This record gives sequence, structure tokens and C-alpha cells, in this order.
Amino acid sequence: MRYRDQPTVEVTQRVRSDVDAAWQLVTDIEVPARCSSELQAVQWLGDADAVRVGARFRGTNQNDALGTWDAECEIVEVEGDGEIRRWVWNVLVPDGVGATWAFEVEPARDGVLIRQWGRMGPDPSGLSLAIAARPELEGRIVSRRLGEWEQGMRANLDYVRAALEDPERA
Repeated sequence: MRYRDQPTVEVTQRVRSDVDAAWQLVTDIEVPARCSSELQAVQWLGDADAVRVGARFRGTNQNDALGTWDAECEIVEVEGDGEIRRWVWNVLVPDGVGATWAFEVEPARDGVLIRQWGRMGPDPSGLSLAIAARPELEGRIVSRRLGEWEQGMRANLDYVRAALEDPERA
């Protein structure tokens, strides 16, 4: 597995909810900070206060292997009308885009499917430093990081499911 191939990880959760309620929750940029061991805080930048193309936000992250850092993100796609909804944001790095993330909501027979995915690259990110230091371990480094992303996504979607299906426990 190579970083340059822009590996992607995706997690899907079936939730007993309607599309509108699920959409409202997954467009709250603070939700991942409530359940992530890595994302510590998130805040809108400038006059942004809602998910819309061009809006920016900053996340403060902490990881034992990578340290602490801030990541500025820009929303690049929003499909918020109709049955299937999604919003996509890029994590900005000095040379461009270090990662792309998204939430998607679509109706299902007994509720909705909520999906979160993340894709590495295409431009160098903080992970690229670890790969440059140990190029012979690139596959393991990328795989481990994707595993961390997947774990965070599962926590996010478990929280969303609990908040929608059993608000007393969320």
C-alpha cells in the first residue's frame, strides 16, 4: 500500500432515523471531537458557521506518534438537497491537499445509511515525514494510519447512531 495511490477507508452505519435528523447531526463539525481520541477541538474560521462550499474550519489534533497539530480544512462539496446527501472537505497542507474526508447520508428501508470516508493525499502530509524517515515501512505506516482513521470513524458513527436512536445515552 502506497501513499501516492491515495488509499481510502470507509465506514458505514445503518441508523433508525430520517434523513433530515441524520443530516443535521453529521453536519455538526463538533461531533467528531466529542468521540475522537485524536481530534481535540474544532472551530469555524472567518464568518463560516455552517456546512457550505468554501467554508473553512480548523481542527486541533493530538496523536502519540505524530504529536499535536492544527489542520485547516475547506468544504469543497455539499449535496444537501434531495434523498442522498453528502459533504466533503479537504485537509489543507502547504503544498495542497493532504487528505479528503466526507460524510454521506442516504435513505434505507428501515432508516438511513450513514457513511464516513477518508482518502490520503494527493499532496504530502505529516504522514509523509514518517514515510520518508522509514521508506521500507511505507505499507505498514499507511496501513496503521488507515486503521486509526477507521477506528475514529467507527467511534463517530457509533456516537451518531446513539444520538439519533437513543438520545438519553448519547
